[in-house]
Amino acid sequence: MTAFLVKAPKRSSHRINGGSSAQKFSVTASERLEILGVDGGQTAVVFAARGMLECSSGAETAHSFSSEALSEFLEGDEVSFVVLGADAAPGEAVSFAVLQDGNIVVDVPADDMLPESSEAPGRVDVVMYATDSTSRLPPPLGPVVQEICVPAASAVSYRVRKGDYIQIIDVEGRQCSDFLAFDALALEEGRECGLDATATRTVQGNAMPTPGLHARFLNEHMQPMVEIVQDTVGRHDAFLLACTAKYYDDGGYPGHANCTENFNNVLEVEGIGPRSGWPAINFFFNTQVLECGTIVGEEPWSRPGDYVLLRAERDLVCASSSCADDVTSANGWTPSDIHIRIYDRSNRFPKGVTHRMTPESPPVMTRQSGFHDRLEALGAKFVEYKGFWLPSYFEGYGPVSEYWACRTKACVMDLSALRKFEITGPDAELLVQTAVTRDIRKLAVGQVVYTALCYPHGGMLDDATVFRLAPQAFRLVCGDDYCGEWLRKLADERGLHVRIRASTDQLHNLSVQGPESRKILAPLVWTCPTQPDIESLKWFRFTIGRIGGPEGIPVVVSRTGYTGELGYEIWCHPRQASAVWDAIWEAGKPKGLVPLGLDALDWLRIEAGLAFANYEFCPETDPFEAGIGFAVPAAKIEDYVGREALLRRRENPRQCLIGLETHMNDRLDHGDAVYSGRAKVGVVTSACNSPVLGKNIALARVDVSVAEIGKELEIGKLDGFRKRIPVKVTSFPAYDPKKTRVRS
Repeated sequence: MTAFLVKAPKRSSHRINGGSSAQKFSVTASERLEILGVDGGQTAVVFAARGMLECSSGAETAHSFSSEALSEFLEGDEVSFVVLGADAAPGEAVSFAVLQDGNIVVDVPADDMLPESSEAPGRVDVVMYATDSTSRLPPPLGPVVQEICVPAASAVSYRVRKGDYIQIIDVEGRQCSDFLAFDALALEEGRECGLDATATRTVQGNAMPTPGLHARFLNEHMQPMVEIVQDTVGRHDAFLLACTAKYYDDGGYPGHANCTENFNNVLEVEGIGPRSGWPAINFFFNTQVLECGTIVGEEPWSRPGDYVLLRAERDLVCASSSCADDVTSANGWTPSDIHIRIYDRSNRFPKGVTHRMTPESPPVMTRQSGFHDRLEALGAKFVEYKGFWLPSYFEGYGPVSEYWACRTKACVMDLSALRKFEITGPDAELLVQTAVTRDIRKLAVGQVVYTALCYPHGGMLDDATVFRLAPQAFRLVCGDDYCGEWLRKLADERGLHVRIRASTDQLHNLSVQGPESRKILAPLVWTCPTQPDIESLKWFRFTIGRIGGPEGIPVVVSRTGYTGELGYEIWCHPRQASAVWDAIWEAGKPKGLVPLGLDALDWLRIEAGLAFANYEFCPETDPFEAGIGFAVPAAKIEDYVGREALLRRRENPRQCLIGLETHMNDRLDHGDAVYSGRAKVGVVTSACNSPVLGKNIALARVDVSVAEIGKELEIGKLDGFRKRIPVKVTSFPAYDPKKTRVRS
């Protein structure tokens, strides 16, 4: 049976969080528009010119703009449609037929959520479906200097000034585009100085530059040519040549159109000589290098309207192609157009990549937390982490000094990328009890518990902490956006009366960790008499308070952390994040408070034996194999997802998590194979050179037969046999195994 590749539907999706600014969209006659309430219970209003839209439910009404911000979007005879209301169910949608070209405005009004509340605003998706005869380009990112169409199976050349932006758009989806760039000044001097993929990979240390620290494409002199600013796909190729005549000749397609000859034709007028094969940057190409060394290609990941945004680092002569390959899946078997937009250098576009929670979800660009400006001022070196820009380390401090500050004094870090969900309603307790491995019925108001979330087969979806804010109000904090979708599906399957709302963008959080953390926060956080103060707050409990006295900034403070030290997390609304940071920073400086990035945090959590997603656990591992079997109490007899599988796995364990140590100085790494003699018996999940222990340590998942403490094993390097590093099985955590410091 043959599987046919189907082009993705011509649709574009945009997500608006409740309470954020109204957004404008351009629409075209004959398109269809859909407004979908993701979380339910969230009002949404659509504004349009009279007669532009025909609504599937509800009639247009006259509207007098009360918001100056909204009135700037539209002019003339406008009408409004209240398409979703406070009683809208999750997933409820209202559709429109677009009768005229023009602009619409979608507003999702909502108040900010207080940290101690569960009233998170809902999210709304705006989905636009183009007709078969319409190719929908994404809205411009700003004022456009030049629009360039690259017809299917062709190429174009164009010039850009230093500082200008180049947006390369895949119009129909699954279409590859080769990119060349040459130093314009060098060409005027009679020299060809072009973008060099080999130099780029060598200097940047990545197979392909990505927005952030390692974002620049270099020339053969290792000087920057362009910077990648935004990327909505994340899968490209910087290894292979643009397709050539020889490629098609050897495949039995003599005379086939190809990118190399197309480039030769359009670059001739720029005085650039022809080549038999151009070493281009192949945007949207989906190539991979297998473990055996073979390079393979699959259909691209790109969807209609996906793009990369580049910033020119010098005056450039550029060329872009629409790849002509129609004999493989490289372009989804059917070449289509590429579109180029040039933006002036006066624009300031944020850096980022996009994430999709599920393949159908709208893309969400990397965002900044409410603490970003304060972190940037301290010299943060940002990396993209789960949809947020978070510091890897801080210039002027560095991972080593950041680490030691946490172990000896105090550190403060941004953990806003954690996903938060508010679970409320008559069946809230039953849903959480059904979803997690812990016995939630034993959780008191004001208490926090660490737990696992598992699939029916026993593999882990995620780990999480659950806060009980009220008898039927819970906050689940985890790492994966999909947990919210999973909870909604579970509630629907069980017929439960419960609401699940994402509050990630309503709650940003700092973590203050280290021996001095209590002394820093105790005088800073005011609590009312009904709430515990910081001095009396116990481990895995939280309190509700304010920073700056009874009329100060509302916060929730939990005695939780990810370092193995005494510590707290402070949860606040992002609008007040800067003020919260300032107060903590000023209070902490006399006690040696230091900012901490992800590099040092990784060392701290490995020493403390704390699990990390896709390292210690994944859907193929259960909580016992991930070293968190304590989160699956045998006494919980009530049914929950994965219970039957976990009962079997508990009785018949195949693998378990262990600690390893070596007195060799060779580096251990995630993914290294663990051997007992010739046999591979496990894999290193996490490893570091422990500063406090003075040796290399690791966490590893191994066969239970070799898990005895003191057992001598080996780590295989190179091919696993050419180099072996002796290691010994130890207990974990390697640091403070009785957790006396975190409980102090």
